[in-house]
Amino acid sequence: MKVVIVGAGSVGSSIARELLAHKHEILLIDLKPEVIGRSGLRGAHWLVGDACELSTLQDAKLEDADVVVSATGDDKVNLVVSLLAKTEFGIGRTVGRVNNPKNDWMFNDSWGVDVAVNTPQLMTALVEEAVEIGDLVRLLTLQTGVSSIVEFTVPHDSHAIGLTVGDIDWPEDSTLVAILRDQAPITPSRDDVIDGGDELFFVTTIAAENQLRELLSPGSSEGDAPSEGNGSGEGNGSGEGQGGAAAAPATADQLDDDGFDG
Repeated sequence: MKVVIVGAGSVGSSIARELLAHKHEILLIDLKPEVIGRSGLRGAHWLVGDACELSTLQDAKLEDADVVVSATGDDKVNLVVSLLAKTEFGIGRTVGRVNNPKNDWMFNDSWGVDVAVNTPQLMTALVEEAVEIGDLVRLLTLQTGVSSIVEFTVPHDSHAIGLTVGDIDWPEDSTLVAILRDQAPITPSRDDVIDGGDELFFVTTIAAENQLRELLSPGSSEGDAPSEGNGSGEGNGSGEGQGGAAAAPATADQLDDDGFDG
């Protein structure tokens, strides 16, 4: 897989190092030529230039990339690069780093961002995931804010204990994709029995998160489950029409004045 990473600071370099270890082809773009020598990245390709300039992305042959990662410390740059990657080069997957959480609302498909990575939000989710037994925790938002990956740790007094995956009428737009039991991942089937302490991982539309929360909460029972469902842990997770209309991109003046914080 060919991955183009814009921004070779600590974040971009760390991503590149991991991807190189997995034998992916990496091209890093950065304004500062001195980062090449101090990065310590062996096997990576480099391009010195302004990634907000179309000519730089053309020199990078961005159209050949499978993924573009915008990992600079400037949210404006990350949005512009994502938008150019989508609209000018037809990149299939873009990942944008959110530096200021107040700008998170702009990192959606209007700006060409497929996945927004908000580090403070992710760290908060990981903290909650470690301590919030019996509550639904959102780990990651996917696909322009329409879908998410969520986790639920089954309490030892849960009504779901002893039920099979196929017994539970899951919400239509939620798919159980993994069960983590005793630190071992399990691919769920209809016959798998839910046990106390199981960590259930779902891909779900954000609109269906509350249905999941109600279904799995300690006070609910299978009889209270949503009436519409797929009857198994293998829903289609389509998520169409759940996220509402995407916000229109802010104008350049808005970005320079009020559109960005920090």
